[in-house]
Amino acid sequence: MTDADGDGIRVASPVGRWVVLTTVLGSSMALLDSTVINVALPRIGEDLGTDLAALQWTVNAYMLTLAGLILLGGALGDRFGRRRVFVLGVVWFAVASLLCGLAPNAEVLIASRALQGVGGALLTPGSLAIIQASFHPDDRARAVGLWSGLGGVGAAVGPFLGGWLVDGPGWRWVFLLNLPLAAICVPVALRHVPESRDPDAHGRFDVLGAALAALALALVTYALIEVPEQGASPVVVGAALGGVALGVAFVTVERRRAEPMVPPSIFASRQFTAVNIVTFCVYAALGGFFFLSAIQLQVVAGYSALGAGTALLPTTVLMLLFSASAGDLGRRIGPRIPLTVGPLLAAAGMLLMLRVGAGASYVADVLPAVLVLGLGMVTLVAPLTATVLAAVDTARAGLASGINNAAARAAGLLAVAALPLLAGMGPEAYRDAGEFAATFRRAMPMCAGLLVAGSVIAWWTVRKPREALEEARPACTMHCGVTAPPLEPEPGPRHT
Repeated sequence: MTDADGDGIRVASPVGRWVVLTTVLGSSMALLDSTVINVALPRIGEDLGTDLAALQWTVNAYMLTLAGLILLGGALGDRFGRRRVFVLGVVWFAVASLLCGLAPNAEVLIASRALQGVGGALLTPGSLAIIQASFHPDDRARAVGLWSGLGGVGAAVGPFLGGWLVDGPGWRWVFLLNLPLAAICVPVALRHVPESRDPDAHGRFDVLGAALAALALALVTYALIEVPEQGASPVVVGAALGGVALGVAFVTVERRRAEPMVPPSIFASRQFTAVNIVTFCVYAALGGFFFLSAIQLQVVAGYSALGAGTALLPTTVLMLLFSASAGDLGRRIGPRIPLTVGPLLAAAGMLLMLRVGAGASYVADVLPAVLVLGLGMVTLVAPLTATVLAAVDTARAGLASGINNAAARAAGLLAVAALPLLAGMGPEAYRDAGEFAATFRRAMPMCAGLLVAGSVIAWWTVRKPREALEEARPACTMHCGVTAPPLEPEPGPRHT
């Protein structure tokens, strides 16, 4: 079965239900790890005797390989079969999770987390691409809704389950939990999910572009994480300069290649470029917030891992309940107001977290902050995604989604690396409640500032998608040599 087929399976059919279950299980593996790892960090540091830098790498090693390879993973699925690459990603992710669960020291854990990111880059784009390719056009929206809703339930359960595992059997079970999920997902996928590929996929893969992007991020991240301990040593300075040089090389290569991983012509849409900058600001702030808040609640406020995971749960619940309504509102009034107001609300929530200190009351101190933050996320996330997809031609929706996803991952990666440095956190800060509380108070206004910057950029640059896409047509003609086709209803993202 390929995208060229005129029909497809129905959601209500037995096969349709199996396909939804498979994609939800696969994407939930990556989602669970991303939502529970922050809660486990203090216990990991205590058990393995690591410093703050090792905890940063525990988070960032995964995001580094995921951000650098996710576009390549989508392209591999289109070429060699989406089910095949998806199953490979699930198996790879499960094996890497086993290595994480058995890691005897921080070095092995960090390397295993990097391998997890490779698996995530293979399975994450595949889950939505399988739905897009497998279901009848009339059922795709419903299938995506089921996938999103069930995935949201998994995200809501994740922090609670992760905290319970950390406080009970131990942090290693946060990773080992992926093994039974994979054991169910793989045979179901092989038996019930139809294979699909893009018959028009051809040419060489942009392996050089993916490698340059990943190495540039890796070197910059290394410099940011290591400078508090090593200072401006030749190694740190060399890594920083090398990362910048590789970033410039990446842009140069992408401009010259016949089939680049990130075609520069897609940025002819000023709206697409602006919304990706807003995405970077928003997800950098969110990445830094969730990394530091989970530690603040445990080390400073004295919460258990379960308590810390549950404390942040209202943000996910609000997203689960009201994201669809926020998306409808964005379609009616346009994205400019939601993308301006949403970051400001989220910034206010982060500033309210400054009240959370030793002996903080959940109802009086923590809950107001996470509720306001959650309202901000509800307001901005769905319109942000819709605006990214609507800012380019329909044929490029999958590419646009992949670039936006990579921008969000890279933003979180750099925030986790840079915020402790900017806030003055020492290598052992997470072991000292007083020191961590002081640096947390310096970090939250920085996160809020990123959100305010995103809000200002959205206010000045974002317009209704149709107006923005019409404006991009002359630029697209100039860069691509073709005229953009007439606007069509968006059928959903398709990975390229």
